[in-house]
Amino acid sequence: MSTVEERSYVEAARREKRAALEARGVPAFAYRYERTHTAAEALSAYRDEMAEAGPRVRIAGRLDRLGSHGKTTFGHLEDPSGRIQVYFRQDALGEGYEIVGLLDLDDHIGVEGTLFRTKKGEITVRAEAVTMLAKSLRPLPRGKTQQTESGPVSYGDLQDPEVRYRQRYADLAVHPEVRQIFVLRAMVVAFIRRFLDQRGFLEVETPVLQPLYGGAAARPFITHHHTLDMPLYLRIADELYLKRLLVGGFERVYEIGHDFRNEGMDRTHNPEFTMLEVYQAYADYGDMMSLTEALVCEVVEHCLGTKAIERFGTTLEFTAPFPRVKFVEAIRDRAGVDLASASEDEMRRVLVRAGGEHETAQALAGGRLVDEVFKTFVEPHLIQPTFVVDYPKALSPLAKEHRTDPSLTERFELFVGGRELANAFSELNDPDDQRRRFEDQVQQRAQGDAEAHSYDADYIRALEYGMPPAGGMGLGIDRLVMLIADRPSIRDVILFPAMRPEGT
Repeated sequence: MSTVEERSYVEAARREKRAALEARGVPAFAYRYERTHTAAEALSAYRDEMAEAGPRVRIAGRLDRLGSHGKTTFGHLEDPSGRIQVYFRQDALGEGYEIVGLLDLDDHIGVEGTLFRTKKGEITVRAEAVTMLAKSLRPLPRGKTQQTESGPVSYGDLQDPEVRYRQRYADLAVHPEVRQIFVLRAMVVAFIRRFLDQRGFLEVETPVLQPLYGGAAARPFITHHHTLDMPLYLRIADELYLKRLLVGGFERVYEIGHDFRNEGMDRTHNPEFTMLEVYQAYADYGDMMSLTEALVCEVVEHCLGTKAIERFGTTLEFTAPFPRVKFVEAIRDRAGVDLASASEDEMRRVLVRAGGEHETAQALAGGRLVDEVFKTFVEPHLIQPTFVVDYPKALSPLAKEHRTDPSLTERFELFVGGRELANAFSELNDPDDQRRRFEDQVQQRAQGDAEAHSYDADYIRALEYGMPPAGGMGLGIDRLVMLIADRPSIRDVILFPAMRPEGT
C-alpha cells in the first residue's frame, strides 16, 4: 500500500468513527468546554501525600499518544503548557468508554477526573468523564506510527521546510519549539513598545494603501480603487507619513507595521515584512544611534538574559558603544576603490573581478552601483554589531546633507552578522533640497531605475510649512527576531510567509 493509499485509508476510518460518534448522539465538534486546569497546572496541583485522593481537574487538549489494553487505555493530552497522561477505565467510564474506542491521535478532547501517580511514577488523570471537542479527520504528520487494521502506518514528519512553511498550522501543532519562536517574537514586539512608550514616543498608524509610495528605494505592489478609479500602492515604508506628523506638531512618534516590496525573495527578504519606524524632533542621527544601540542591547538581554550571544560561529557582544565604520573608508579598505575619484567603469571591473557577472555589473550605475560594491566587499565582514555611517548622497535621497562634507549624508545603518538590521538619518527638512533630490530620483527612474523614489508634491508642501530638525530610524522586526531566535531564514519567524502556489 502506497503512502497516499495509507493516508486515504486512515482518513476514511476517521470519518467512519465520526459517523459512529454522531450515531450515538455524541457531537464530533463541540461548542465549548469548561476547563479548570492546563496540563502544567494539573501536574503542579498534585502532591505525593495525596496518594489516591488527588485533586479533581477538568483538562482539555489534543491527544498526543493513545494505546488500548482491553478494558483500559492510556493516552497523553497536550496543550500549550505541556502534556499529561490520562488513564481511561471501562468500569470508571461505563458507556462513556465507547467514546474512548472511537478516539484517534490528534483529537481534541476534554477529560474530567482525579489525579494520581502511577506505579511508574507518572502523574496521571483518572478519567471519569470524556468529552469529544473536535474530531481530527486528517492525521498530523508527527513522524509516528499508528496501528490500523491493515498494520502499522507511518505518516512521516515535517522535514521539508517548504511543507512546514506552507502548512504552518501542522508545523505549530507538531513542533512546540516552533510555537516558542512566535512567543519570542511577541516578547520582542511587546518590549519595543514598552521601551519607546517609556521614552515619550506615541504609537500611531499611517496608511497602508497610498496614492504615492515612498520612503525607500523599492518596487511597490499596485492595486486599484474602483470607487475613486485610481491606482493605489501598498506602502514600502512608513517614513513620509510619520514625518508629516512632525510637521503637525507631534515630536516623538513610532509605528510597528507591515510594509510590502515587490522584489526578490531569499533568506532575509519576504514581500510582506514588519518594520519599526521611529521619528524624534530636535534630534539627529547621533541621537538615533544612541536610541538604536540601547534598544537592541536591551531587547537582546530581555529575551535571552545576556548581552553576549553565540551566533555565526562567534560571540556577539551587545554592549554599547558599537563600533563605527565610515561608508567611504570601508569601501576603500575592502574594495580598494576611492569613491571620490573612481569611475563607474572601474567599480564595475572591481565587481567582475570579485566574481560578479559582467552583464549584471554593466547594468548598474549611480547609487545602485556603489551599493553593490558595498554589499559585495563590506557587508560580509560586519559580523559584530556595527554602525556604518556617512553614506553618499546618491544612496540617501531623504537624509540631510552631512554638515562637514556635502558629498555625504548623515545616515547610518546597523549591521549584525553581515545583515542590515536598522537604517537611520538626520532627516532632510529643507523643502528646496528635498525637491532637488526628488527631481534627481525622477531622472534616475527615467534612465531605468525602477526602484528610484517617486516625486511627492504633497510631502514637499508639508515640509514648506516647516518640519523641525529630526532624527528617524527604521528597524526590521523580522531580522531582529531571526537574530534573537537564532533562525537562518526569515520564513522561520513569519507565521505565514509568501509561497508559490502548490504544485508550481
